[in-house]
Amino acid sequence: MQNMDAKMKRILVAGDVMLDRYWFGEVNRISPEAPVPIVRVEKSEERLGGAANVARNAVALGVQAALMGVIGDDDAGNSMERLLKTSGIEAYLSRDQQISTIIKLRVIGRQQQLLRIDFEERPTEHVLRDKLNRFNSLLTGYDVVVLSDYAKGSLVNVSAMIAAAKAAGKIVLVDPKGSDFKRYAGASLLTPNKSELKQIIGDWPNEEELTARAQQLRAELHIDALLLTRSEEGMTLFTADGVTHVPAMAREVFDVSGAGDTVIATMAVMLAQGKSMQEAVVIANRAGGIVVGKLGTATVTREELFPESAH
Repeated sequence: MQNMDAKMKRILVAGDVMLDRYWFGEVNRISPEAPVPIVRVEKSEERLGGAANVARNAVALGVQAALMGVIGDDDAGNSMERLLKTSGIEAYLSRDQQISTIIKLRVIGRQQQLLRIDFEERPTEHVLRDKLNRFNSLLTGYDVVVLSDYAKGSLVNVSAMIAAAKAAGKIVLVDPKGSDFKRYAGASLLTPNKSELKQIIGDWPNEEELTARAQQLRAELHIDALLLTRSEEGMTLFTADGVTHVPAMAREVFDVSGAGDTVIATMAVMLAQGKSMQEAVVIANRAGGIVVGKLGTATVTREELFPESAH
């Protein structure tokens, strides 16, 4: 029954869309030209990254997901559309003739990331305006909205998007970036990591100070909940009801890239299915613990999350 119910839920993800490229190779010697390893590339792989990885994680958990974002009119954009189609994600992508699709290229040797190269440009104004109109027209068809901000320029209208989604009665989750969280005011949930929250409230000497400052920020921004993801320290949820802390799951950390995407996607799916914030956090923490044990931007399935209900 749970899976049938899951199929009905629909999540709209908007934000910075990226293509994650991986070059895997052998490292057997150091370059004679500079003290760097030579990687002989043996295979390459492309995966959905950024906001697209959030949508991919939501779909892996058995809901329907749509993705809004901006891509370039290029090969990487074509790859993005192909991957979205294969993943069963509805794509509402705006193609911007003036820019290239954002690419994060990771070079992997001996199962370790040796180098990351980023290709990125900010979208143009008129494309963003069209995107806002489209967002407003799509809203009614979805249960939960996730805004995935990687500070690459796709969410300059984030305040208007949150206001529109809230006016439509939607749950709005935001993965925030930058030194000003005021633009996320009114959201249902913000999911900063430690370094992102420190930019806003400063370093905290102890848990009491963290709680006081986090709750003050939550009240000032009129957000229902603040979820602090703390890697090896687990996660802490701040709501009007108080504080819920979930310790990290003890397992080998293989690769943290994309773990935040998994966490916010799992929160979105669980809230869409009627779970409380506190219940959703326990499950999202489990999902984050599973995904860091996988290489690259990865997903978690319902079977991995709920092994007891898998047959």
